[in-house]
Amino acid sequence: MAKAISDEKRADIIRHMEAGRSRAEIAGWFFVCVHTVCRIWVKYKRSGSYEPEPRKSGRKPMVDKETMDLVASRIGEAPDATLLELIDEFDLPFSPQALSKRLIKLGFAFKKNAASKRAEPPGRRRSEGRLAVAPKRNGRGGHVLA
Repeated sequence: MAKAISDEKRADIIRHMEAGRSRAEIAGWFFVCVHTVCRIWVKYKRSGSYEPEPRKSGRKPMVDKETMDLVASRIGEAPDATLLELIDEFDLPFSPQALSKRLIKLGFAFKKNAASKRAEPPGRRRSEGRLAVAPKRNGRGGHVLA
């Protein structure tokens, strides 16, 4: 990508164009192509300004800021709402994972197992499905039970 032309160079190009110099001559003086001189001159004649247009790069957001503010206020009212419920309620055009990323950027955090929904007190839990004896390794890297 080419380096941007400074405002001073743009002003000098306009000044020389108004003085009646040829585009090729000006392009040679400032080490730019003739098309660049033409673009700067046409922009100046059309708008009266030689400043470059702001770059509009990046993807546009799928949902505007007002909608995300509504989602944030809804979470404040009902913090136990799931991502799927929020997507259905506000008719959001993205997946639960994408909504989760946006909410994290807004400063929200989540807890996988809320304390009120746990059946047991927090801490290590033993389940009946676990083996009582830890597996040992044999010499070839496979697992055997002792």
